[in-house]
Amino acid sequence: MARDLFNRYIWLVDTIRRYGHITRAELNECWRRSKYSEGASELPRRTFCNYRAAAEELFGIEIKCNPATFEYYIDEGGDEQSDSMNNWLLNSAVTNEVLAGSRDVASKIFVENVPSAREFLGSVIDAMRRSTRVKFDYKSYTRSLPATGIVFEPYALKIFRQRWYMVGRHLAENRLKTYALDRITRLNITTEAFTPDPSFDAAEYFSHSFGIVADEGEVKTIDLRVDPVQAKYFRTLPLHHSQEEFVHDKYSVFRYHMRVTRDFVSELLSYGPRVEVLAPPELRLMLVGQLQETLAQYDN
Repeated sequence: MARDLFNRYIWLVDTIRRYGHITRAELNECWRRSKYSEGASELPRRTFCNYRAAAEELFGIEIKCNPATFEYYIDEGGDEQSDSMNNWLLNSAVTNEVLAGSRDVASKIFVENVPSAREFLGSVIDAMRRSTRVKFDYKSYTRSLPATGIVFEPYALKIFRQRWYMVGRHLAENRLKTYALDRITRLNITTEAFTPDPSFDAAEYFSHSFGIVADEGEVKTIDLRVDPVQAKYFRTLPLHHSQEEFVHDKYSVFRYHMRVTRDFVSELLSYGPRVEVLAPPELRLMLVGQLQETLAQYDN
């Protein structure tokens, strides 16, 4: 029953978001066509009020009514990071609900695996919530033997390319480090509480980076010359929140204010000739070097 109610809250929020602004009559029509109506012609006002209140609390939003048009709409409010988190949670919940009802065509639906969330994500979130240190073993891809008994103060989590990463203070080294959850082989929440560093701002820490490498180099102005087709993709899914576009007749220039990291270099290489680095010169040289090394492997 609880799961069914949760799915109904998701349905209400998703319906209002898809319409943008929706009247009660339009909402009743959507309700009548939904699987939750059980043949009822409209969503009872009391039920609507209960669903509305529960959805607002769950997803950190506010469902408002325009008094001039009597249309309902969603005011997500909050700061940018909270909005991003709430949107991600809501989109994930909607996706799960849709896929759960699509088992009859499961063989035709292909999704990406996120294995790192299965075992340790809940424990890390719990430790963050309680400001408690964790102790874990870690198998790095660059070392032959695992590191054991790492004591860590988790400050933040970030997902990137289907992998979850935690950022925090390595107690023995007394510095910020990042670890991938899927490379942890054992993790325990300790009884040792810690006081989070008040100077650490997770949003600021990642604000000038692409991916999870956030502490390499200075912030640079990056200009990319992009062909018209690829430009359409960048408009709908920006590489970074600082993205600006300058449209020309046969191409666009996309500008960013970011650190030049390994993750970003790899991303640019994946676009091939559709994207050209105009500035800064050091980033252009990094890509040229990577391409020359790759070509050298095929010259033999």
